Amino acid sequence: MAQQELTAGVLFSFGPLEISETTLTGWGVLLALAGVSAVATRRLRLEPGAFQTAIEGIVSVLEDAIRAVAPQHARLLLPFIGTLWVFLVVANLVGLIPGLHSPTGDLSVTAALALLVFLSVHWYGIRINGLRRYLRHYLLPNPVLLPFHLISEITRTLALAVRLFGNIMSLEMAALLVLLVAGFLAPVPILMLHIVEALVQAYIFGMLALVYIAGGIQAQELKQQKDPEERS
Repeated sequence: MAQQELTAGVLFSFGPLEISETTLTGWGVLLALAGVSAVATRRLRLEPGAFQTAIEGIVSVLEDAIRAVAPQHARLLLPFIGTLWVFLVVANLVGLIPGLHSPTGDLSVTAALALLVFLSVHWYGIRINGLRRYLRHYLLPNPVLLPFHLISEITRTLALAVRLFGNIMSLEMAALLVLLVAGFLAPVPILMLHIVEALVQAYIFGMLALVYIAGGIQAQELKQQKDPEERS
């Protein structure tokens, strides 16, 4: 009985590898986005049509949002942050399709995304500032604060995962409860609430990821700018 409950969400398995509905939906979102990207970049023109104009507009909006936080590294951060934003928007909105659930309503997915953000913070910091200079900021302004810096890294990663998971899961549950109580008398307000909340949560997660990455990069740049001033 316990084994049946544990494997209730598993659609099929390949030996020890179990494929759940969340995994399948997430892969579907990734494949759909990859297909759209391939089509959008296959025949780019100097005089774009409506589809290319829409894609370029989305890219420009994403780049402007990144430039507002990290102006010197907008082009470098655009592939990761832009992809993260687009994936979150689509993944959050997938729950509107009957029979499907948002992958981000699963804690394992949001934890994986938060871990990816955690690793990207250090990867970009080391790539731009070098390993030694990047690790030095954990000892500033006093080496005594090192444990607090490490705890902060862990807690904000956990908060990033739990925040998105909790909001998307509660949104789907609230929509389900309202539909059960009111039937289909009020579907439009529920759909609008879902769309707005899905967009807001995608924006918050992506913006927090951007702030974390930019904070690690810019902290080192400010330190490098202050050192010559103090020496002079």
